[in-house]
Amino acid sequence: MHAQQMISTHPHVKGNTNDALIRCIEECYSCAQTCTSCADACLGEQMVAQLTQCIRLNLDCADVCATTGSVATRRTGSNEEVIRQMLMACETACRLCGTECERHAGHHEHCRICAESCRRCEKACAEALRSIAA
Repeated sequence: MHAQQMISTHPHVKGNTNDALIRCIEECYSCAQTCTSCADACLGEQMVAQLTQCIRLNLDCADVCATTGSVATRRTGSNEEVIRQMLMACETACRLCGTECERHAGHHEHCRICAESCRRCEKACAEALRSIAA
């Protein structure tokens, strides 16, 4: 992604980027795509009824991740409290989705991949939260 390049050129940032937040933005968008794909793959499984909660958490996590990435990307008049709250919500969504996908990872490779993506994003959100002063 070009988040680092784009954000560093913003007139309010003036080259002083928060690398932890930028890594988080990139992980959020990656996780949103992975969760969407996992939900779709779950829908294609023969035992789809057993994956209902996984699908729901995939879709919730995808939406939260995409929104968090968008909010964290905007720098003009940035509201750090909103960004902090979004990062906390994203961290929670990724934790819950990752845990559910791990339950199915032994039977479904897409769930294993998704769980790993959720864990990376969860960690990136935690690191970005620490990088923003309270």
